Amino acid sequence: MARNSYAQSLGLNDYAYHKTPKFITADGRRLTIEPERSLIVQDYQSFLGVKSLLQREIPGFYIVNNSDIGFRYPTAAIAGQDAPFIKRFRSEFFHKVDEDRSICRPRNLSYGIKSRGKGDNRQEYEVWVPDEHVQLDPTPLFIDKYGEDLPDDVRDFASLTPVVYGWMGVKRAAFEAIYVNKKSMGDIAINIGLSVDAYNIGAMPDLSYSPVIGSSIAVSNAELEWEVMGYYAPKGDHPDHDHIWSAINHVIEAVGTATSDIYNKIAIPTSESKTERILSAIQEQHISTEQVLQWDLKPWEFLQDASIHRRKSHDPSRSVNLLGRLNRLFYQESFKLPSLKKIHDLIAQPVKR
Repeated sequence: MARNSYAQSLGLNDYAYHKTPKFITADGRRLTIEPERSLIVQDYQSFLGVKSLLQREIPGFYIVNNSDIGFRYPTAAIAGQDAPFIKRFRSEFFHKVDEDRSICRPRNLSYGIKSRGKGDNRQEYEVWVPDEHVQLDPTPLFIDKYGEDLPDDVRDFASLTPVVYGWMGVKRAAFEAIYVNKKSMGDIAINIGLSVDAYNIGAMPDLSYSPVIGSSIAVSNAELEWEVMGYYAPKGDHPDHDHIWSAINHVIEAVGTATSDIYNKIAIPTSESKTERILSAIQEQHISTEQVLQWDLKPWEFLQDASIHRRKSHDPSRSVNLLGRLNRLFYQESFKLPSLKKIHDLIAQPVKR
């Protein structure tokens, strides 16, 4: 509602909103493509005033009023470095009013599969897993949602047993924008979702203390991400596939050029997705695939505060609280992630270049 109301204020009165369409290849295959890019920096405070900077640097880029949302989530890589695709598990967490915020309790589990790398458009498939089915094979959910659009190799990959290879704790401030450029895109206006993520990556897959780095956190960075959510077109108009995707690619490039100009001196060069950064961080700790398979961690265990299967090595009578360990990614004093309000205030602050 906020987005549509703002679109009208830009003069898009007789326009209809459309979600990002599937990408059709030359041989007729329909791919679920996620047009998304990101930029990594050392510290979230580098994104001070990013909203005003982007609006100033990109002609036709308008930030939607009251589109801000903040949430935090743990995300896990559940397929290793040698996997043909990325497989991830994520659990978003929204606080209720007056709820205790001293702990993050994961919920709303989703499984996602993506082709690798952030350098170009990727295939993406994601399903939300009902609580009563959390421990079951999610393949039928993928097939039910995507049907004939799920390639055989992705379908096969979806059915592999999920094993946790590493974890990340994320706090995110997100907002939306509408990009209008009649010269390059005609009557199409693109809706872009943007976010600033502060994140920590666990030093070990089970989030225990790592003597190699003297912490349970291996990496603490921040990411600015931009993703096409959909587009506006005049009511009754049906732009063809190539016109839509030309506009989508144009806006992805426009935001990329501006962010590169603003942050080129501090950006950390990488083409890895978040899930791949988890895997790289774990690999840098010299943790072998054999160790990961021996731990045999399952995503749903991080919803539990007790497990009959996990025992502390120095005291087998005590169970390991994996959910408690997960909270270290958010609250460990030396690498404490900022509050959602702090990130929102930071990115909204007016600044001069």
